[in-house]
Amino acid sequence: MDAETVLTTTRSVRRKLDLEREVPGAVLADCVRVAQQAPVAGNMAGQLRWLLVRDAGLKSKIAEYTRETAEAAWARFGHLIEERTLVSTQHLVRNLARVPVLAIPCMLTRPPGDEFGQSAYFGSAYPAIWSFQLALRARGLGSSICGYPLRDHEAEVAAVLGIPEDVMPVTLLAVAYTTQPDFRAAARPAAEDVTYFDTWGNGEAAG
Repeated sequence: MDAETVLTTTRSVRRKLDLEREVPGAVLADCVRVAQQAPVAGNMAGQLRWLLVRDAGLKSKIAEYTRETAEAAWARFGHLIEERTLVSTQHLVRNLARVPVLAIPCMLTRPPGDEFGQSAYFGSAYPAIWSFQLALRARGLGSSICGYPLRDHEAEVAAVLGIPEDVMPVTLLAVAYTTQPDFRAAARPAAEDVTYFDTWGNGEAAG
């Protein structure tokens, strides 16, 4: 699969995850290897760790916390979400315990309090997370960020998984092979509609 195809067809996969097919540890390790090559702020190099949860009992506990937070959020804000997105999200959350792998990227330090520091902190984590998702896609797997359990239940999830207090679980990704091999590019604003040259609002490319 060429790079442009990987970049333009890596979707947030929720309803087309294969909940029955096991994901080999070697495949996951290879994707982490790729992710470790993502750009990172100099002082953040070496701070990222990958906790890959495959144990059914642990996944079940995480899924319980996920459903609790998600159901409360849907009750309040579900009417604001596009129906198709809401349905697919509900499917993932309600089947999270069946997803073969729950990947939790963690940083060895807590985020700093200032905005500039936070930019470098999370700006060092998410390029690696995206690279991990791209590497999965290139190998026939899908993923979806599902951060619900860490919003209200970070301490509980950390206790279940033995994550130290000074370690920050950045997010959670559901990981599995996909039930279909091909995905198409999503509808997005055209490049010419969102690109300015030299000054704000100038959409004309000189030369």
